[in-house]
Amino acid sequence: MLTSVRLRNLVIAAALLTAVPSAFAEGPVTVKPVEAGFNEAGLARLDAYIKNEIATNKIPGAIMMIQRQGKTAYFSSAGVRDPGTKEPMTPDTIFRIYSMSKPITTVAAMMLVEEGKLQLDEPLSKYIPAFANVKVGVEKRGEDGAIALELVPAKRPITIQDLMRHTSGLTYGFFGEGLVKKAYVDAKLSANDPDNAEFAERIAKLPLAYQPGTTWDYSQSTDILGRVIEVVSGKSLYHFEKERLLDPLGMKDTTFYVTDPAKKSLVAEPFPNDRTIGNNSVMGDPRVAQKWESGGGGMVSTINDYSRFAQMILNGGTLEGRRYLSPKTIAYMGSNHIGLASGVTPGPYYLPGPGFGFGLGFAVRTEAGVSPIEGSVGEMNWSGAGGTTFWIDPKEDMFVIFMAQTVSQRGRIRIALKNVVYGAFEK
Repeated sequence: MLTSVRLRNLVIAAALLTAVPSAFAEGPVTVKPVEAGFNEAGLARLDAYIKNEIATNKIPGAIMMIQRQGKTAYFSSAGVRDPGTKEPMTPDTIFRIYSMSKPITTVAAMMLVEEGKLQLDEPLSKYIPAFANVKVGVEKRGEDGAIALELVPAKRPITIQDLMRHTSGLTYGFFGEGLVKKAYVDAKLSANDPDNAEFAERIAKLPLAYQPGTTWDYSQSTDILGRVIEVVSGKSLYHFEKERLLDPLGMKDTTFYVTDPAKKSLVAEPFPNDRTIGNNSVMGDPRVAQKWESGGGGMVSTINDYSRFAQMILNGGTLEGRRYLSPKTIAYMGSNHIGLASGVTPGPYYLPGPGFGFGLGFAVRTEAGVSPIEGSVGEMNWSGAGGTTFWIDPKEDMFVIFMAQTVSQRGRIRIALKNVVYGAFEK
């Protein structure tokens, strides 16, 4: 006959046995490094690097995945998701992915292109009339030596392609200098909780930083692309993406705001002194829902969710038997849309860096040996202001995702991770 104490212990043991599989089910099963073309010592160096970043208080925690040849060669979560609560980093942790939203929004737009509902050479004003008469801000020095902004007509309309490749003339106000950027900051574009329609109207009233189609300048172009998707589809950006992309892909935790009370504690946080992104811009709280659905930087996701998106791109537009885009469309997105023949020149803040061009939604590596960071020609990548990054290497049949919440350490870590990953190759 069971005593009450023994019965209680059996109940606790049974609960633990059922809890453990569900906890580990969130993370993929890894193979031996050699099975995916890596050497064990090399991946051990990767592990040591990440753990040292945490041990030396550079970041609270991180999670990383390497998938090659359809096999998970590396998956590790370390540190804490929140330095305040000390909750451990787990595979279901939700991250602000910021600009890693851009590839998702661009894929959604290209789905409309494939359906003939949207064309890349169409003027933006066809869908948002407020952009029909935009002006370009040109800085001029007056006789008194003061610099003022002169507004001149745009020489050609902003196109849908311009939005996808950051050649629209729109900009961001949170980094860099200049009177146009200052105008963006002063406009307080996200004040009073605008929806995507109102946000686009506010942007349309501001001057462009460059003539459309002439200069690569990182911008809120993808936010405006998100509004175009709404106009074409007749649905909110999230509703369209959820219906056509997120739900079918199984990206159950990828959204704009974390509204489920049970999941709010899963949101990763940076160190308290590591929240400032740029001019008048700090990390927001995705647990506070707003109307604005920023296609350029407003999404949250998990590493498992984003891995499904990355694998779909790597597969040429398919995942688990379902096609989202054609392989020709994926290849087109991964080609350089700002090459010499395009007439586009890099702006002063050219984030892709040397050896890289820009496709539709992400940077693309165009040359070997130019960038000081290892990789393969044909690589597609982009990162988020909050510390997340990913890259897809079709030549090696590989994608890599790293997620952490840090502004101050993000650039340095991204460079190191690439070099350590490619240094771990066995073949």
